[in-house]
Amino acid sequence: MEAKYRRMLKGMKIKDARSRRRKKQEPWYLYILECSDRSFYTGVAKSIEQRFKKHMSGKASRFTRTRLPVKLLYQEKCLNRTAALIRECAVKALPRKKKEALIEQGV
Repeated sequence: MEAKYRRMLKGMKIKDARSRRRKKQEPWYLYILECSDRSFYTGVAKSIEQRFKKHMSGKASRFTRTRLPVKLLYQEKCLNRTAALIRECAVKALPRKKKEALIEQGV
């Protein structure tokens, strides 16, 4: 992973530790979709159902809009938005084989 991303993740972890002291946060979810061209899309959301509906209608992301239909392959609960974004960055850095292994473990 590039140095600037490592610095960004370190800053997010520090911010997350500070914000946990202040208030209880709602859970967020990491998810992986498979598009019609067999590519993977990784994202985060509070409600996977609502986000998936947006993806299917072509309103969620430019990437999936041109690769419809999509299929939900994997989801993972995270403590809060920061934790979900940190996990998303880590999963996006994985090669395809490791993402496939992650999906197999989660099913």
